[in-house]
Parts: sequence; C-alpha cells; structure tokens
Amino acid sequence: MTEKQMVKDAEKQAPTPQNQSLNGRLLFAIIASAFGSAFQHGYNTGVVNAPQALIEKWISGVISDRNDFKPTDQTQVTLIWAIAVSIFCVGGMVGGLSTGFVAEKFGRKGGLLVSNALVILSAALQGVSKMYSSYELIIIGRFIIGINSGLNAGLTPMYLAEISPMNLRGSVGTVYQLVVTISILISQILGLDYILGTAELWPILLALIIVPAIFMFATLPFCPESPKYTLINKKKDIEAERGLQWLRGTIEVHDEMDEMRAENEAMKVIPRVTLREMLSNPMLKTPLGISVMIMLCQQLSGINAVMFFSTKIFNMAGMSNDGAKYATLGMGSLNVIMTLISLFLVELTGRKTLLMIGFSSMFVVTVMLTIALMFVNVSSIVSGLAVILVMAFVIAFAVGPGSIPWFLVSELFNSSARPLATSIAVGVNWTANFVVGLGFLPLQEMLQSNVFLIFVVLLALFVLYVYKKVPETKNKTLEEIQMGFRQESYK
Repeated sequence: MTEKQMVKDAEKQAPTPQNQSLNGRLLFAIIASAFGSAFQHGYNTGVVNAPQALIEKWISGVISDRNDFKPTDQTQVTLIWAIAVSIFCVGGMVGGLSTGFVAEKFGRKGGLLVSNALVILSAALQGVSKMYSSYELIIIGRFIIGINSGLNAGLTPMYLAEISPMNLRGSVGTVYQLVVTISILISQILGLDYILGTAELWPILLALIIVPAIFMFATLPFCPESPKYTLINKKKDIEAERGLQWLRGTIEVHDEMDEMRAENEAMKVIPRVTLREMLSNPMLKTPLGISVMIMLCQQLSGINAVMFFSTKIFNMAGMSNDGAKYATLGMGSLNVIMTLISLFLVELTGRKTLLMIGFSSMFVVTVMLTIALMFVNVSSIVSGLAVILVMAFVIAFAVGPGSIPWFLVSELFNSSARPLATSIAVGVNWTANFVVGLGFLPLQEMLQSNVFLIFVVLLALFVLYVYKKVPETKNKTLEEIQMGFRQESYK
C-alpha cells in the first residue's frame, strides 16, 4: 500500500464534524442537562391530575377553618384550584421570554444551574403547604417551578444543539421531549392512590421535584459550557477548544473549531441582533416565523384535547374508573416508547418528513375520531375503535410534532440570534399552552365531541404549512440552512 493510499484511508476513517459518534462524556452531558431540566417540565404538567380531588378537599377545609368553620363555596375552591394549575403556564411564559437574557448573561449551562435553584425554593414551598395550611404556598411554588420550566424549555435544547455533532443533532435534541414524556408517566404512576396519591402524602408528591434538581447540581458542574458560547460570547478560544475536546473524547477537534471560528468572524461584522431587526430582517424574520408557527402547531394540534377526552372515551368503551386510569398510564407509556423511537427516526428520515407524517396522521385520526364519537354510544365496536384512535393519535404526535419544535429553533439561527429567537418561540409555546388550557373547557362544554372539528381544520392547515414553508435541516450546516432563507428572501 502506498503512502498516498494510507493517508486517504486515514482521512476516511477519521471522524469529521459532520460524522461523530456518541461517546461516554457527551452522553453524560446530555443526561446531566436533560434529566434535571426536562423532568421539571413534564412532571409538573402531569402531577396535579391524580390528587386533584384530595387537594380540593384540603383547600375547602383550609377556607372553612379560616372562616370559623362556615360551609365553603365550591366555586371558590374550584377557582383556587384552577389558579394553582394554570399559574404553572404563566410562570412558563415568564421563564420562556427570559431565556434570551439568561442564556446571554449566564451561558447555556450556567443558566440551567441558576434556573435549577428555583426548583429548591418551589419544592420547599409546596412541601410545607399542608403543614402551614396555606394553599397560597402551592400557587407561589407552581409559579416558581413554571419559571424554571420555561427557562429549561429554551436553555436545554439550545445547550444540547450546541454540544452535539451535526449528525446527532436531531437525536440529541429529541432527548428533551423524551424526558418530558417519561416524567409525565412517572407523575401519573406516583399519583396513584396506593403510592403517593393519598391525603397524607400528596405534599411529598409535589415536593419530589427536588430529586432531579439535586441530580443536576451533582452532575452538570462537571460538564463544560457550550463551546460555541465560550468562543463567541466569552471570546475564550482555548477554553472553548478544551470544552469541545472533553465532549468529543478526542483532541482532534480542529475542523469543528475552525467552523466555529468562521462563524465567530462572520458575526463580528454583524451588529447585535435586536428585536426590531429580528422582526424586520428577512434573513431572521423567515426562520422566526417558522419557529413560532411550529410551536403553535404543536400546542394547537389537539393533543391536550385528546388527553382530556381519553378517560371519558375509555369509560364509554366500558372500562371502570380504575381501568380507565390504567389505560391512561398505557397511553403515557406509548408516548414514551414512540418518542424513543423518534429519537432514531429523526436522523434517518429528517425533521420535515417526521413533521409531515405526524401532522398528516393526526389529521386522518382526528377525522375518524370525530366520526366515531358521534356513534360511540350505539356500538361497543365503535367505542373500542375510539380507544384505538386515541392511542394512534398519541403515536402520531410522539413521532415528530412532540419533540422536533423544541430543537428546530436552535437549528435555524446562529449563536447571536439563537437566544432571542428561542425566547420568542418558547414564550409563544407556553402562551398557546395557557390559552388552550383556558379555552378548551368552555369550547368542550359548548360543542361536546364536535370540539375535534376545530382541530381537523387546524391540522389540515398545519400540514399545508409544514409542506410549503418548513425546510429540511437534517445533516445541514447553519450556512446551508441560511442560504436557503437567503434565496427565499430574493424571490
């Protein structure tokens, strides 16, 4: 074999910035950042469902004690509970909109650690709420954990995108949603009436959020800050290279560093991205519009409506209350399994393809579910079909629409615009979540099962939008993605 052939073979075998494998250190950084952060998002979304009746009864008792044991108005109790549940989304909106500032001020990893301190405070407030007979502590605690979850929803996908090699960016980005689905399932299991869903133990159920917070404090400090942030924001070239070497498990990171240095040089001639420029510059406005729309597509897809209706549909199918409860756990398990599968599919098929498959399937299933619910009381076969359709809807959502919106925004922007764009997109997601939470019940009472017709129309529009506007970002560099927007802006 000649020397030239040996050099060529070595070049083929050497990993490139576009072709890196997962190593132990990168996996450690992924787990340290995603488990401690995404867990809060999912767990606090699902934890309030199981103990609702117990906590409402306790709130009623607290109000009665404060009013010399006078009978409690149930409307007041319902209002207090509604505030306690929805305040989480309000906190999420505040946290989401603060992502840009925190990411720039403290860094991606640093921001996660600062945000994690809020969990300790929230866990303490909710944990002692029953001891001090104060439902106000639950409300304040859930607002604080909402801020934490909003920050996490922006900072974690940003950190994961910036520490991942290009060929693993989608799979690593999906980890955030995977942990969200796992933590929702954990909250449902722990909330069962023979585990922590009891009159004595529900404060522990709410305070368990401290466990992943401790895990993050114990692990994330050993991981490096995002090398891109270190180089571009902090101007520390050597420290950025050390961080990248740690993450890649090799000192051969010259090509990847050169790419980051080139991005850094290009950004020197570009002024700092402001909100005004973000909304007026076509090169920024187009990807921002896509990021915001994909977040809206996720929240307005009908997933919350299907989750809400699921127990009722299971009961219609002849299941007992306990049976419906376990069927809901089965649905949560299915969500986890399909999100895990999508972690591998996202690099095989691409982001746009999975979004198209997901939203198209959800559209077909929602049409069939709307028809099935019209005849669900007529035939047991139809009610059984409705249960299958609910499961199919969850599968379709988990395939792409559940996970891709969280990391897509990080793929569409450079390091200078990414924090602001993430703030806007995540803020919109939490706002839409809050609006759906407030508006769905009145609509459901007015339209009953016909409420799904709204989602049929929305899903049809979402499929059309993804097909026409969303670019494929799989295995593309930032320059390649932005070149597409540049060509679009000249049309």
